[in-house]
Amino acid sequence: MIVTTTPTVEGYAITGYYGIVFGEVVSGVNFLKDIGAGLRNVFGGRSQGYEDELVKAREGALAEMQERAAALGAHAVVGVDIDYEVLGEGGNMLMVTASGTAVQLARA
Repeated sequence: MIVTTTPTVEGYAITGYYGIVFGEVVSGVNFLKDIGAGLRNVFGGRSQGYEDELVKAREGALAEMQERAAALGAHAVVGVDIDYEVLGEGGNMLMVTASGTAVQLARA
């Protein structure tokens, strides 16, 4: 399935619209990652644990969005946007939402 942030797909014409599709992932961050991130805030450096969790959440949200588009019969999702939000008391939850328009394509 083609997934793009652009409103069109080069070489294809959009022949049908199925509406907006979403993929959401809410992920908890454990206390060990919090401790590691806190130390990196003091001493500098990147938080590999948080980065890995962010990548996993983003990939999960995109995969869920694609599954929902495929269930509608779409060939692609255009105009994709990814949003990130910190949730929970103390900011220990990460929510990633992917959204876009599910469409049907034909070669132009």
